[in-house]
Formats: sequence, structure tokens, C-alpha cells
Amino acid sequence: MRIKGWMGRADQTTKVKGMFVHPSQIAAIVARHPEIAKARLVVDNPQGTDTMTLHVEIPEGDSSTREAIVASIREVTKLRGEVKVCAPGELANDGKVIDDVRRYD
Repeated sequence: MRIKGWMGRADQTTKVKGMFVHPSQIAAIVARHPEIAKARLVVDNPQGTDTMTLHVEIPEGDSSTREAIVASIREVTKLRGEVKVCAPGELANDGKVIDDVRRYD
């Protein structure tokens, strides 16, 4: 019997719409907005199209902060993304920066 070895990527870098997104890019977005306590990028593909949603923990999510974060996502990653505001403590503290939940069934 053979050992199968690594299946997939060993790091958190993921490819979205043909462009790589790195955890350092998410850290750059968080650095631009000091009100963000914690962030996680979730990549999904409903209806077969890749979508990026940045889940952020901020104390109060007003629309100007959300729009500023969307603009930062566009500037840093060169891709469009959405922002979902979560309550403080809602995001898991497991060290994941990019969560790829795409399914290809």
C-alpha cells in the first residue's frame, strides 16, 4: 500500500476568480481599520460563482465603516468582496484567516 501524501494546499492561501488571496492581505486590511478586533475571509461558491465575504468583529457596525472596509478589500486584493459584521466574540479563535467552504458537487 502507498501513503497518499498531501491532498491540497498546506497553507491558507486560496485562489478566487483566478487571483490568489493571501492571509497577509487580510492582515493589511485589518491594519487599515483599527476598529476591527478579529477578521476571517470566507470564500464560497453559491450558484457556481466564487464570492468573498469578510467577517469582522467590530463594536458597532455603521454603514460608513462597512463601506470603508469594502473599499479596502477592493484596493488590497483587487477583487470585490462583501463585509459581514459579527458581534465581538462570535468568530472562532482557531487561527484561520481564510476559510474556503466551496463545494464542487
